[in-house]
Order: sequence, then C-alpha cells, then structure tokens
Amino acid sequence: MNIQLLIIDPQNDFCSPNGSLFVPGAEEDMKRLAGFVTRMRDKIDDIHITLDSHRKVDISHPVWWKDRSGKHPDPFTMILASELESGRWSTTKPSFHKRSLQYLKALETGGRYPHTIWPEHCLIGDEGHNVFAELSAAVHNWEERFAQVDFVTKGSNPWTEHFSAIRAEVPDAADPSTQINTGLIQTLEDADIVILAGEAETHCVLNTVMDIANQFSDSRYVEKLVWLSDATSPVPDPPGTTVFSDRLKSDFSTLKAKGMKVATTADFLREAI
Repeated sequence: MNIQLLIIDPQNDFCSPNGSLFVPGAEEDMKRLAGFVTRMRDKIDDIHITLDSHRKVDISHPVWWKDRSGKHPDPFTMILASELESGRWSTTKPSFHKRSLQYLKALETGGRYPHTIWPEHCLIGDEGHNVFAELSAAVHNWEERFAQVDFVTKGSNPWTEHFSAIRAEVPDAADPSTQINTGLIQTLEDADIVILAGEAETHCVLNTVMDIANQFSDSRYVEKLVWLSDATSPVPDPPGTTVFSDRLKSDFSTLKAKGMKVATTADFLREAI
C-alpha cells in the first residue's frame, strides 16, 4: 500500500504564536502531526511539504496598495476591483494599476475569496519561512529511512495569490510555477492513500484539496484523500463577516460528498486503512 503525506505550509509564520500570521490552534496541530509522523514513520512512503514563499513586495501585502491619503491598508483589509476603479485604493506604483485591476477582476470571477491583504509573511530567507521545529524534527527522523522530502514552493510570483499547492489563484501565463502542478497530481493519483494536513484550513489547505479533487483524472480518486481534522485550523473570519468559514463549510461538504474521508491523527489507522 502506497501512503503519501501532503503537509501544506507548516511554517513558523502560521504555526508559531509569534508568527506574523499565526493561525489560532496551529501550534498544537503541528505537535499532533509531528507525533503522527513519528508513529507512522515506517508506513508513510513519501512526504510532500509545501512552502508559502513570498517577497515583501507582493500583491497580498500592504506595501502594494495605498488609500487616497497614501496610507497602506491594514492587514485583513479586503480590496475589490470596484474600489480600485473608484480610487478608494490605488497601487503604490502607478504602473501596476492596470495589471492589478485585471487580477482583482479575475480573482472575483473565480469566486473563491475577495482579495485580502495579509501581514507580511513567509518571506523567503526569514525565520517565518521555516518549517515548525517540532514537525521538522519528526520529518528528519523519517528521512533516516534514506528518504527525501519533496518540498513544493509556491507564492514567489508577486502578481498573484498562491494559496493552493496545485495552482495560483490567477495563473500567470508567463510563469509555469503558477500553473497546474501536473507532476504532483500524478504522484497523488498513483497513491493508495493521500493524507492531508497543514495550515490554514480555510485557505491553503482547502484550496489545495479542492484543486486536487478537481484535477484528478478520475473522480473516484477523491476516495483516496484523508483529511486530518486535528492537524489543521482555520483563519478566523474578518470582523463582521463569515466569508472564510462559509466557504470552508460549503467546500468541505462537497469534498466529503465526493468521497473524501476525515480522520484524526489518533484514529487514522482505524478509520482510513
């Protein structure tokens, strides 16, 4: 039996309490996942770890945008195409206006989330980009079997969000790294079981799993997926909205209806095999 473990963005900025975009609950998620990797050491055939990898100048970071007074938006501000057109928001660099507007319109047409401004996070080369230490140690122990982790980087193109490990939210025709990761899809198709964990449940995990399900060549392959419910946590909804939790609830139900299984790190062996 071939068992693949896909860990999505288990990085310090999401998983450590002092991380710039700490997801409440993520620290304990990663500790449970580390224990899971240790217990499953001889049963997991391959581990894939995705790494959110940004630069400071990024369309999702405050520095990209400014209001009429020249102030950058606060984290968790949502910016709509209509607000860029009206002048409520503008791009800090005027030459970025046209392409940014095209991006916002394409993002809204895609129907996932409105464009959200995040705190600067997972900057390439910074501590926040690193894998949570306890999980990293467990993974290195697994590698003692003479195995190698498959690290999948995403997010370094500054023109598009890249929540999903499979594709960017708005793929860039000039950048293959933003387009469908067919190699990863094929690897997961060939597995018997694909274990899913990581952060954050509402964004990078959910979008990755939805894209996997949509890209599988046979819809029955969704039955191979096992979501570890206690190894992922959601980004809280912005004040006054339920935009993140509503989509999580809807898409999670869709995935279960297609055959995705759900287990905890403790009951995986009993429920999934």
